[in-house]
Amino acid sequence: MPLTAPMQFTKVVLFTDTDGRARFREEAVPLDEGKPQAMLSALMPSGGYQLRHSPVGFRSEFHCSPHTQWVFILGGAMEIGLQDGTSRVFRPGEHFYSADLLPEGATFDPAVHGHRSAQVGSDPLVTLFLRG
Repeated sequence: MPLTAPMQFTKVVLFTDTDGRARFREEAVPLDEGKPQAMLSALMPSGGYQLRHSPVGFRSEFHCSPHTQWVFILGGAMEIGLQDGTSRVFRPGEHFYSADLLPEGATFDPAVHGHRSAQVGSDPLVTLFLRG
């Protein structure tokens, strides 16, 4: 969980851009509640969580997220690949907020929409999905 001064959390967001393609951006989440010894963000809504274990060699096809969700890497490493060929690897203690949803009214096109995910390295991938 990267923290940057002054007292904010950097939220990595995987989102669907206006052209229907997945992209990454970063947003600041203020940590302006709590006490100086333990600064907190405002309370955010959530809708349950799931844990997932993906074996060495796991790789998905391109897909969109079914709903917004936080993805926290608990073990192993996860690569998120985009249609433009770029990718980003997330390791234990890192996160992203998945908001790469199929645009309203669109029919999924695996050559345009979504992202892919893959386990990388020698350890299985363990993740926590927290619905946004």
